[in-house]
Amino acid sequence: MLDHLREDIAVVFDRDPAARTRWEVLTCYPGVHALIWHRAVTHPLWSSGLRWLARWLSHWSRFWTGIEIHPGATIGRRVFIDHGMGIVIGETAEIGDDSTLYHGVTLGGTSWNKGKRHPTLKAGVVVGAGAKILGPIVVGEGAKIGSNAVVVRDVPPGATAVGIPARIQARDTEAASRREAQAEKMGFAAYAIASDMNDPVLQAIHKLLDHAAEADARFDALVAQLMRDGVECGDTMAVAEAFDPNQINRMLGDEDRHG
Repeated sequence: MLDHLREDIAVVFDRDPAARTRWEVLTCYPGVHALIWHRAVTHPLWSSGLRWLARWLSHWSRFWTGIEIHPGATIGRRVFIDHGMGIVIGETAEIGDDSTLYHGVTLGGTSWNKGKRHPTLKAGVVVGAGAKILGPIVVGEGAKIGSNAVVVRDVPPGATAVGIPARIQARDTEAASRREAQAEKMGFAAYAIASDMNDPVLQAIHKLLDHAAEADARFDALVAQLMRDGVECGDTMAVAEAFDPNQINRMLGDEDRHG
């Protein structure tokens, strides 16, 4: 237990630049308090069959910390809960080593049936503030869940899921390298977001717009060649004016993409 406590304190200094002293971490961090209570008291009681007592004591832990961890949940080592208020971790949830959860996260179920009904987070997962991960799904090792995302399907290892419902962000190798380099400096990705992260739906729309703009340019070149060869092609301006990728991108909030 002391080894777990030392690791829990050390990991706060690794992932929270606001931490100043061990005494401050031990006395002022509700995430540390909730994990200590879960590991030392409620989870052992639950595993020993004293389930009412485990639930009652976990209720008091929620009262004091604002973090609700069901005593049946399985939590690995060096898990960091930052701020923590409003976190809910269900009975059959599993959290792997070195994972990070921010405030407002829910690891919830989608079924009233017995058995496995809560998510499994593999090692090194970062879950941003307000995210909801629902059902017996698996979030792969090193994956990141963006703030306020609602995840209802498995997330591959190393992927980033954002949006409602969450979608896997298309991987831009150069941009991903920049993010990973910055994350290495910081030790983690704060709130599982980055300043250059785009909604994958918008990315898909922008790709379609790019394709349409390229097709439009080729069409114009083809019409110009036909007209030079003496073929009458009629008035194509009405069609050209109807499609303006710059205007659509401005509507989507990405004014600089084609401008």
